[in-house]
Amino acid sequence: MSRKAAVVALTALAPISWGSTYFVTTEFLPPDRPLFTGLMRALPAGLLLLALTRKLPTGAWWWKAGVLGALNIGAFFPLLFLAAYRLPGGVAAVVGSVGPLFVVGLAALLLGDRPTPRALLTAVAAAFGVSLVVLKAGAALDLVGVVAGLLSALSMSAGVVLTKRWGRPEGVGALALTGWQLSAGGLFILPLALLVEGAPPALTGTHLAGYAYLAFGNTAISYFLWFRGIERLSASAVTLLGPLSPITAAVIGWAALGQALGPVQLLGMVIAFGATLAGQLTPAKKPAERPAGPAAEEPAAARPAGPAAEPPAGPAAEPPAEQPAGLPGAVPARR
Repeated sequence: MSRKAAVVALTALAPISWGSTYFVTTEFLPPDRPLFTGLMRALPAGLLLLALTRKLPTGAWWWKAGVLGALNIGAFFPLLFLAAYRLPGGVAAVVGSVGPLFVVGLAALLLGDRPTPRALLTAVAAAFGVSLVVLKAGAALDLVGVVAGLLSALSMSAGVVLTKRWGRPEGVGALALTGWQLSAGGLFILPLALLVEGAPPALTGTHLAGYAYLAFGNTAISYFLWFRGIERLSASAVTLLGPLSPITAAVIGWAALGQALGPVQLLGMVIAFGATLAGQLTPAKKPAERPAGPAAEEPAAARPAGPAAEPPAGPAAEPPAEQPAGLPGAVPARR
């Protein structure tokens, strides 16, 4: 397996893990507590990573970590849960699946990445495939829910692109940067949860087990892999892994909750998964064309330039030792 394939596989574990959120939320957590659930996902995980890495932001990274934490966590979680509560699950997933299109546009503005037809086509195909998997006939639309879903996708997309643009400070690992963002996002949600939902609910052992999974497996580890992937892959390639989340949710619903998967859903999975794979392929670069004419027939350095260019007689005229191919002058392709 190549290094890029390994990075893609590890990064893909994040949206696959997020696909289990719906099942854990409905089966293990108290109902009607979206903000408290977002808080319990973000803040304990962030504080744990801060304790492990023992690194705090310095200088401009205080506000940068705050902005990234608000976009990737603090605003994203509440908007996502608001959309999930106001819309049927399938509609919410389809609205959220436009994220790759947002990333393509934001990457052009902030990173200078010109959108290619292939990037746009794979983003549209991924959204279409997700819609086949999760959208049910007669699904109702709610304006507030749709706006919240679009804003959640925009928030996460902006966070992905800014994470790619700013990178991380020298000497700071991806684990520490993940801890900064989760902590900042959790602190962003904390006052909202207290104002809107009041005091925390009484928690059972089942609730605590569900929150522990969300905080550490579903959030701390998954977001570390996600932000690590953003550093090593293009922004559009990372966000096109997002459709793996609703696909995973559909598979878990079929396996654990007895939800049916018909031919249309299976076709949607194939389309969405194919678009995800296509988004990871690096387009082949065209070889540079050599100029036409006599000069292209033979390099100038190889042609004799009059008597002075004739090789001297004797041992010095022996041909030089053959050079290994691909060393000097070869430019390794970026991965």
